Amino acid sequence: MQAGDSNETIKLLMNHRSIRRYKNEPVTGEQLDAVLACARQASSSSHMQAYSVIGITDPELRNQIADVAGSQRHVREAPVFLVWCADLSRFGEAVSMHGGSFSATTEYFLVATVDASLAAQNAAAAAESLGLGIVYIGGIRNDMRAMSELLGLPPLVYPVFGMCIGVPDERPDHRPRLPLESMYAENRYRENGYAEDLERYDSLYAEYIRNRSGGGRESSWTREMKGRTEYPSRSYGDFLREQGFSFED
Repeated sequence: MQAGDSNETIKLLMNHRSIRRYKNEPVTGEQLDAVLACARQASSSSHMQAYSVIGITDPELRNQIADVAGSQRHVREAPVFLVWCADLSRFGEAVSMHGGSFSATTEYFLVATVDASLAAQNAAAAAESLGLGIVYIGGIRNDMRAMSELLGLPPLVYPVFGMCIGVPDERPDHRPRLPLESMYAENRYRENGYAEDLERYDSLYAEYIRNRSGGGRESSWTREMKGRTEYPSRSYGDFLREQGFSFED
């Protein structure tokens, strides 16, 4: 028996897959409360808790968000859609209550972004433990200014990603991950590059793509990563500075 074979938490995490099709069943209030309660318990730098979550219950607003996110059907149809925001506004109010002030430096920007991400991953694990499925939606950053206007975000807040939650109506195959030896090193960053690892991974990934497409598509992980560099780059700098993030050292 390998370590973790009988550990339900490890089984849950190893079984993660992105779900984009959901049954026409509601997520109960109790389930959503439990998911959000678990998000609140996530680790947070200096206990700043520098994030906010916005649940989208207005159908018209959901449609507008879906338009920003690339008209993804699951954004429109998932029983629950959450927007996770990096949030220094509340922190700023806390500081000002005691006569202080602060500048939203690069460090604070990173803290808020990481806090939102850690909380969201707690929520994802909690949702899956309840038999629900999730998928993250980075497409809400296609137009960060439009998203912020739709959500009424104040200064020092920006949308990091969305999350669909619902009862799964599909069970996609696991997408193969990079080998552990490509991700983990001891004491120092590896010096010999990744060419051999990537060649082996490309073979594994290509087989996954062929099986998933019924033989109708040929690709590899490195080819897909090259393709990503050919997309128009999302530009955030001006908007984030307008929101009050100074990016000072």
